[in-house]
Amino acid sequence: MSEAKNIRNVAIIAHVDHGKTTLVDQLLRQSGIFRSNQVVQERVMDSGDIERERGITILSKNTAVQYQDIKINIIDTPGHADFGGEVERVLKMVDGVVLVVDAFEGPMPQTKFVLRNALELELPVVVCVNKIDRPETRPAAVVDEVLELFMELDANDEQLDSPFIFASARAGYASYDMNQPGEDMKPLFETIIKHIPAPKGKEDAPLQALISTIDHSEYVGRIGIGKIENGVLHVNDEVVVVNIHDSSYKKKVRITKLYTFEGLQRIEVKEAGMGNIVALSGIEDIMIGDTICSPEHVEALPFVKISEPTLSMNFSVNDSPFAGQEGKFVTSRHLRDRLFKELNTDVSLRVEETDTTECFKVSGRGELHLSILIETLRREGFEFQVSKPEVLYKEIDGKTYEPMENVTIDVPEEFVGIVIEKLGSRKGEMTDMHPANGGYTRLKFNIPARGLIGYRNEFLTDTKGNGILNSVFDSYQPYKGDIPVRSFGSLVAFEDGEAITYGLYNAQERGDLFIGPGVKVYAGMIVGRNARAEDMDINVCKKKQLTNTRASGSDDALKLVTPIQMSLEQCLEFITEDELVEVTPLNLRMRKKVLDAGLRRKIRIHK
Repeated sequence: MSEAKNIRNVAIIAHVDHGKTTLVDQLLRQSGIFRSNQVVQERVMDSGDIERERGITILSKNTAVQYQDIKINIIDTPGHADFGGEVERVLKMVDGVVLVVDAFEGPMPQTKFVLRNALELELPVVVCVNKIDRPETRPAAVVDEVLELFMELDANDEQLDSPFIFASARAGYASYDMNQPGEDMKPLFETIIKHIPAPKGKEDAPLQALISTIDHSEYVGRIGIGKIENGVLHVNDEVVVVNIHDSSYKKKVRITKLYTFEGLQRIEVKEAGMGNIVALSGIEDIMIGDTICSPEHVEALPFVKISEPTLSMNFSVNDSPFAGQEGKFVTSRHLRDRLFKELNTDVSLRVEETDTTECFKVSGRGELHLSILIETLRREGFEFQVSKPEVLYKEIDGKTYEPMENVTIDVPEEFVGIVIEKLGSRKGEMTDMHPANGGYTRLKFNIPARGLIGYRNEFLTDTKGNGILNSVFDSYQPYKGDIPVRSFGSLVAFEDGEAITYGLYNAQERGDLFIGPGVKVYAGMIVGRNARAEDMDINVCKKKQLTNTRASGSDDALKLVTPIQMSLEQCLEFITEDELVEVTPLNLRMRKKVLDAGLRRKIRIHK
């Protein structure tokens, strides 16, 4: 075995919002990648529109910096639990990780998830305690909490001796001493080079490269990104593609273009050796987990087993009265092709055909995972409808098992009672409760995944926006019993037409409205939330009868409450089993599956 001494491959892992992407920004800036007069936006690695709008990383990104004479390949990973599949697969590309932990919050649920993955692969860890310039930071306590987490996850002696670096990614410095601010990122660069080993392999052995990420270019098509484990890869090489999970698959192809990473650019090269992270094109149907081999020695490399999806939804063709008016892609063929195309790049997703050609069952790791997919399709011009998210059960020894989540909640003390009460009614079991920073109380629960569906909105209302809720998948456990459904009903439009101030004024006495005057509605469309538990049909198109004693101008005196603007996630949490969300590039509408009020009444009676 030899080492590629001038290369380091490292992934930045952390809980959401602990500063990974900002840290990568600073490493790029201080390595001299950008010109002195170059305008560079913040969080430059979050290149997608949805990523920038929401302030979260969704897809893993590759970059590389040069420090002294060593090339450091860096992978920025998502911090949200729903995108854990992105983290799991890219860890096969690296030889060590930088674990970023907030100096105020300390280790959180996703910190545990990503660290467990790294320790299972026996990767060396550099711990970076970030945001040490925040008020009320507690770096010493956070170091102890991180070490406790290492012990809880059965880390070996070498991993327990992981170095700690203290940084402020925003201010652009790192330090070996928690009490002494640094001047630049040099301590972090030095620690990475010292503690993350160089890639090991056989330079003179037959070629083996494992593909861990798929990208796409309009000019060259699919691009496979992976690490060369053994040998050297040249442009125009004839290679064999194999996959460890499909022994029958074997395909001969030629490499047409080869790239390595430099800053935010892909640099075209003629060859790349062992230990390098490369991007290659010329293979039409290359997949994540494929191994690129030399024809003389065809052997697939093992690929990490990706965690199973826990939540599913039905994506179906839009059949509402407004169908086809706002979308560019509206047929089942369009929807099917796009969903199956998504499987090429998202290893955590599952798409299954149902007994009807109009509907597809899509399974993912959580509500956010699926809602990001819906939002992406919507922006591409697709028009479709989706059902309420449902958890995926497992049958083990004749018993039903369901996915459980570990939930960590930070709330001010006055809201502790309502949170415990609400989660208790949703079959949540409290496992820990202790004071946290800033006058908050930290609560930890083990709760069925279905108990969290529809709760996040309620949680924000109950805590007046002051609570922080984080969850991560724990395990499958025996079914916990029925959970009560929502405590309110829907206000459903009674007829097709346009919402009128007079009709809305009478309707708002029944509950909260989601639409204002002038909005087109159809019979069966949900226009508000009923204060009572049952659904109610209302006529929002109702006009005032004009007589000699009733002037139309007096409508101006009617005061309407501002309607609630529902986001996609809020719509998915709101609907029940007999409702759908209609998704178009211009609008989100909620509706009943059965639009006819009389038919709905008959179904309810027969139940």
